[in-house]
Amino acid sequence: MERAQLALLLAEIAAQADVIENVYAKLVSRSGKKGEAATESLAYQLHNLYCAFEDLFALVAQNFENHIQDKARYHAELLRRMSLCIDGVRPALLSKESASLLEKLRSFRHFFRHAYSYSLDAKKVRIVLADALKLREAYPRDVADFVKKLEQ
Repeated sequence: MERAQLALLLAEIAAQADVIENVYAKLVSRSGKKGEAATESLAYQLHNLYCAFEDLFALVAQNFENHIQDKARYHAELLRRMSLCIDGVRPALLSKESASLLEKLRSFRHFFRHAYSYSLDAKKVRIVLADALKLREAYPRDVADFVKKLEQ
């Protein structure tokens, strides 16, 4: 990868990490609230969190491989690819732990996008929130490792 292209990618990754952290800040600030509106607000931010991660994945894919054939499985395939080290192309972006937590978040996002005729279960939303907070601890190491390997 050319130096200018790498610099641009690193700047975009940093900017997207800021977006992810802004969503996390909203989740944390709203996590102490109770009631249906609070549950809906948390669910919306969990949806936004996965979307922010997926935007990060798209940045990486656009700079390296960006060829997902099965459009029906685009979201699952994009996530799966981020845990792959593609020899001679790029290192893995995600650890197995982060990929597993993100798969749970992706599943929730899919449910949320299609849940307009369902009520949200506050307990289940809290379980997803707990996993998302575990992810908050894990993903920065993954991104830092990815960046370090790209810079070598």
